Amino acid sequence: MAKTSELTFAPEQDQPVRYIERTRSYYLGLGYDNPYVWAHYVNVPFSRLQKPLNQSVLGLITTAVQFDPSKGPQGQGAAYNAEAKFYQPYKSPINQKQDLRIAHVGIDRKNANMEEIECWFPLAAARRVVEMGRLRMVSPNFYGLPTNRSQRHTLEIDAPIILEMLRSDNVDVAVLIPNCPICHQSQSLLARYLEEAGITTVVMGAAKDIVEYCGVPRLLFSDFPLGNAAARPNDQASQDLNFELALRLLESAPAPRTTVQSPLRWSTDPMWKRDYSNLESLSEQEIARLRDEAEKVRLTARELRVKSVGT
Repeated sequence: MAKTSELTFAPEQDQPVRYIERTRSYYLGLGYDNPYVWAHYVNVPFSRLQKPLNQSVLGLITTAVQFDPSKGPQGQGAAYNAEAKFYQPYKSPINQKQDLRIAHVGIDRKNANMEEIECWFPLAAARRVVEMGRLRMVSPNFYGLPTNRSQRHTLEIDAPIILEMLRSDNVDVAVLIPNCPICHQSQSLLARYLEEAGITTVVMGAAKDIVEYCGVPRLLFSDFPLGNAAARPNDQASQDLNFELALRLLESAPAPRTTVQSPLRWSTDPMWKRDYSNLESLSEQEIARLRDEAEKVRLTARELRVKSVGT
C-alpha cells in the first residue's frame, strides 16, 4: 500500500493551457472588444490508411518560415516579426539544407526553444523511421501552410493548393505541425480538408483546446510550449518517441477526434504555463506598451497581406 505522503495531487497549473480563453482575455485586456471566433465543427471527416506505412509516402506540413536574413531577427529571443511571415503556401525539397524559423508567429517566446529545428520540424525523426523500414519514404518536398486568421481563406485558397502539392508528390499520409494558436487552427482546418480528399492525417500539436474545438481526425498532443510541439530541445529520444506515437495514431485511431497525449513532460515545474499571454502580473505601463506593439503588428501584417495578394 502506498504511503500517505505519496498520495499527493499535482499542482493546479499542471494541466493543458486553455489557449482560447487565454488569448481572448489577453486581447480584451489590450482593448480589443471583438473576440476572435474560433473554428468549431460537429462532424469530423475520417480517412483510414489505404496501405501500410511501410508502403506509404509521408508529407510534412509546417507553419514555420524559411529563414531570410534580410527580414530581421528570427532566432532565439527575437520579438514577433511580421516581416518574416509568409502568405502563400510553398513547397521545398527535403534534400536541401533546411533553416526554418518560428519567430514570425505567436509562440511562447519565454519558454520555447527557437533555435533547434527538430522541436518544430520532425524531418530528422521521419528520416530515421524510413531507415528502419517503418515508413516507405518521406515525400521529396515538405510543405508550408500560411498562418491565416481567415478560416475561409485557409479552406478555399490555401488548402486546395497544399492538396495539389501533395498529390503531385504522391503523398499518402500527412503529419501537420503547427506553432502558434492560429497555426493550430489553420492546420486543423487543413487536416479536415485533406481527410475529405482521402489523405490520412495526424496533427502534432501543443494547443489541445484549439485543435479539439475545431475537430480533427487525429491529434498527438504534447504538453509543451507553443512552438515546440514536435520534441524537447536537445533530446533525440523525445523526437523519436513523439514521431512514433504520431505514426501509431495514423495506424490505429479507431474513429475521428482521437487524441493521444505524449507521456513526455516539458518540466517538472508546471509554472511555465502561466506565462503565455497573461496580463495579470503586468503593470499598466507594460500593458499599454503591448497594446501599441500589437496595433503596429496588426497594421504591418495587413499591409504585407494586401501586398502579397496583389503579387
